[in-house]
Amino acid sequence: HVQLVESGGGSVQAGGSLRLSCVVSEEGSEEVYHSHCMAWFRQVRGNEREGLAAFYTAGGGTDYADSVKGRFTLSKDDAKKAIYLQMNSLKREDTAMYYCATVSALALRCDAAVLANPKYLKLRGQGTQVTVS
Repeated sequence: HVQLVESGGGSVQAGGSLRLSCVVSEEGSEEVYHSHCMAWFRQVRGNEREGLAAFYTAGGGTDYADSVKGRFTLSKDDAKKAIYLQMNSLKREDTAMYYCATVSALALRCDAAVLANPKYLKLRGQGTQVTVS
């Protein structure tokens, strides 16, 4: 079955950078990668999910949350069926578990905040921890 596999998290000092990766793997991944809105969100245990960035891998613009605009950049590699989140100028408040996800077509939208509604989360990875000190 299709999986989203994140990597690239770690510990970094404030002001530093990290690049998170998310690979769409296994059977059926072509369809998943090319036909969905894909997004990154983060969550601190006990807190609500915060959408960070989203785009259609088939093309179009990227939407960012105000909290990361100008610091985080979403990109993709179609050949690898991967999306990336380049995170610069990291702050302590960026500490969280980071997830990539596909957005349900029921959402009829693709923006950073779409996953605030849990029914629009179609598939997510296991997460990767980012700690900024």
